[in-house]
Amino acid sequence: MALFAFPPDPASLAWRWPHFSPRELACPCRLHCQGAYFHDPAFLDALETLRHEVGPIHIRSGHRCLGHNRDVGGVPHSYHTRQIAADIAVTDASRKAILQSAIKAGFCGFGYGRSFLHVDLGPVRAWTYPGALRLWTRALGYNPMQKPLTPRQGRD
Repeated sequence: MALFAFPPDPASLAWRWPHFSPRELACPCRLHCQGAYFHDPAFLDALETLRHEVGPIHIRSGHRCLGHNRDVGGVPHSYHTRQIAADIAVTDASRKAILQSAIKAGFCGFGYGRSFLHVDLGPVRAWTYPGALRLWTRALGYNPMQKPLTPRQGRD
């Protein structure tokens, strides 16, 4: 794992994740940083596994510098700033498949948004954003805050 001040050339990292790039996972602000990027092969492996299961996904947010995280209203110790996390765009039709595949891929942190699912490799936990729980409950057929998560075994 390593933090880069700007998105590195994928060739310099022996890039093996064909559906993603450092640029799309780097901080987009260019106001407080030059596109800070946190490289974590385990995170990228999980993201690639998720993509293989559900098909193309749109990453709305990856790593964030502290200034950008503050500007977008992120929490102070967000995994977007500490390491890397992804906010994946979802629709009513894709919510269930993306969540199930994210759990299967080994993600442990889940934030249920109205139009996105936050995923990270932190400790097992879940939270909702305003107005999102009803949408997720309807799509899943159960309240995800009341059903325990069962991430893939063997993760630290």
